[in-house]
Amino acid sequence: MFERFPFHPFIIEAIQHLKFHKPTPIQERVIPAVLRGESVIGQSQTGTGKTHAYLLPIIQRIDPRVDEVQAVITAPTRELATQIYHEVLKIVKFCPNDHRITARCFVGGTDKLRSIEKLKTQPHLVIGTPGRIDDLVREQALFVHTARMLVVDEADVMLDMGFIADVDRIAGRMPKDLQMLVFSATIPEKLKPFLKKYMENPTHIHIAPKQVAASTIEHILIPFRHRDRLQLLHDILVAYNPYLAIVFVNTRKAADEVANGLIDKGLKVGVLHGDLTPRERKKMMKAIRDLQFQYIVATDLAARGIDIEGVSHVINYELPSDVDFYVHRTGRTGRAGYAGIAATIYESSDQHALVKLEKKGIHFLHRDLRHGEWIELDAWNGRKKEKKVDEVKQLVEKIAKKQKKVKPGYKKKLREQLQKQRAKKK
Repeated sequence: MFERFPFHPFIIEAIQHLKFHKPTPIQERVIPAVLRGESVIGQSQTGTGKTHAYLLPIIQRIDPRVDEVQAVITAPTRELATQIYHEVLKIVKFCPNDHRITARCFVGGTDKLRSIEKLKTQPHLVIGTPGRIDDLVREQALFVHTARMLVVDEADVMLDMGFIADVDRIAGRMPKDLQMLVFSATIPEKLKPFLKKYMENPTHIHIAPKQVAASTIEHILIPFRHRDRLQLLHDILVAYNPYLAIVFVNTRKAADEVANGLIDKGLKVGVLHGDLTPRERKKMMKAIRDLQFQYIVATDLAARGIDIEGVSHVINYELPSDVDFYVHRTGRTGRAGYAGIAATIYESSDQHALVKLEKKGIHFLHRDLRHGEWIELDAWNGRKKEKKVDEVKQLVEKIAKKQKKVKPGYKKKLREQLQKQRAKKK
């Protein structure tokens, strides 16, 4: 129970309204460490309650009597920063009148002059994208030198998107005894120099997933079989008739092409990728939350950090180049205990990636859609195994024919030898 943590009564009240019954594993370990003032590197899979693991203790440690910036939270995307800000507001609205905690969100693509105007009074808590926060600091509008807590959320994505330099500049203006909280799905080698620069003996908290994907998700493979991929996708979506489905593609260009193709076929489709202007992205996210679309075509931007409620189906139009992103994509469904379906259109060239996913513990069902009906198929790699058996048979026959003097039981011995070799490989 959250009551065992030394939280202010208003935080406990907020937790009750959020209907959090007991801390998740990462909350169990991160909350006490943050309350003790320790720097933390936290690793856990998506949907584990990481955001509140740092938000709750940070809000606890803010002193509302001191009108200065006390904590900064950075996120790689505008959507994630806005999402975190809204979670903060859900907690601080329970502050008593004599204990008011102020928070502000600053992201790129918004009116900078208006942001500067809002900073005539410095907020206690700042949430935003690194570029915009750094911009406001250099304009001498935002004063982060007073902040003793810095959160770097989705740090590996920050690195991929080139934002670590901005975070570095922000951290460089903060006190030497800075408490840094870094959360990341992975810790790439290129991230380690940054961590070493600002974190001395951090508490490393790694919550190993009980399984790589939630047990509430059903993973389905659908063979491509050289059909019209867009038509196949359309038929899959119509057959599932989802509450809300996200279709993942690998490029922004593909996202536009697939979305336009589905719209031409009469479906209500939204699109989410990095080429949208800030205004378009904000408008699209609002439309998605208002359930104006039944289908969303997205790049992997939407697989990390953005929480879209009510996703019943995830469709991989194509497998991601990095198999880890399969887990992030499919993690958009099957959340909060609800069932979800993750379907993937695959072809023979995807075999290596699928084997890697199976080794991670993902169990695939193999189905095809024929004339609007789902057909159960044998194991997706069964046909290939049978083909290999046929090839062994052919090899045995070929060698046997070439032997001028075949010893008795030669074919039987060769077959036994081949079977032993296969058993060793397994």
